[in-house]
Amino acid sequence: MNSAMRKYRPQYKWSNVFAMIKNMKRPTRRNPEPFRDKLVVITGATTGIGYYTARKYAAMGAQIIMVNRSPEKSERVRREIAEEFGTPIEYVIADLTLLEDIQRVGKYILAIDKPVDVLIHNAGLYYQSRKETPEGLEVNFVIHYLCPLIITRTLMPKYEQDRTGRIIFVSSEAYRFAVWGLDLEDLQWKRRRYAGIKVYGAGKLAQILSMHILARELAPHNVTVNAMHPGMVRTESGKDNGRLYQWYKKIIIDKYSASPEVSAEILYYLGTSPELTHTSALFFHLTTEEELTPPARDLEAAEALWEKTRELLHEKGVIL
Repeated sequence: MNSAMRKYRPQYKWSNVFAMIKNMKRPTRRNPEPFRDKLVVITGATTGIGYYTARKYAAMGAQIIMVNRSPEKSERVRREIAEEFGTPIEYVIADLTLLEDIQRVGKYILAIDKPVDVLIHNAGLYYQSRKETPEGLEVNFVIHYLCPLIITRTLMPKYEQDRTGRIIFVSSEAYRFAVWGLDLEDLQWKRRRYAGIKVYGAGKLAQILSMHILARELAPHNVTVNAMHPGMVRTESGKDNGRLYQWYKKIIIDKYSASPEVSAEILYYLGTSPELTHTSALFFHLTTEEELTPPARDLEAAEALWEKTRELLHEKGVIL
């Protein structure tokens, strides 16, 4: 038994799993109040959860900034939402698997002369085989972990000045697949056999661990950071995988999944509800607070990951 198993195994309890199952069926909370003239930034907003979340916030009067990869899709969504809801909406084009683009997005938002009331880190992907960025980083690790971390850290001076804001990670219960935590010596999955769901889970676990660090740093500035599982909904995640996966997704996954509009309502509640004004460093299954697994609440592991990340990014010329 390795050290991680010895550390976490005694902490696991079946009640945690049963709670997750119960939370799938709990009624979700809603916030009917408008969010007029507030600024909301959403990554990955041309399809799926991000698209419906942009529509929801716009319908409630918010101003929207989307961060997307496709100029054509971004313009289509911008025009659609602006015409339908009459609210200001713009977009930034960026490939959020590239460190240069991630930093550019952070600096763009930093320069906005208006508080960012809600920042939703929604952009995500799912691959069955390992893919690297031009910088030699595993793609899943970058978009689910490094991207939201770098953008949020870049905005620290803004949050310190504006002293308001909510940050939401669109996470996943798949973080549970990283049963024994992260391998800090192989964060890029070069040594181990690449398994899509395990790598995806590790990326989401790293994201949740960073939530603890960021929540602590932002607490003095009245800014909250939380993570949420958006439910089993239909998205385009995994669309670049092979035919077998596409068939499985269409026939099995999508058939039993709900519309992303469900997730949009949840993200609106988490981003606007007065009940959550001072709530931070928590994981929500839909709108229900849920206890994290032992590796996801390990603050020592969060600190170790943080130090490892700073070293990694320093080598790439990124200073957090």
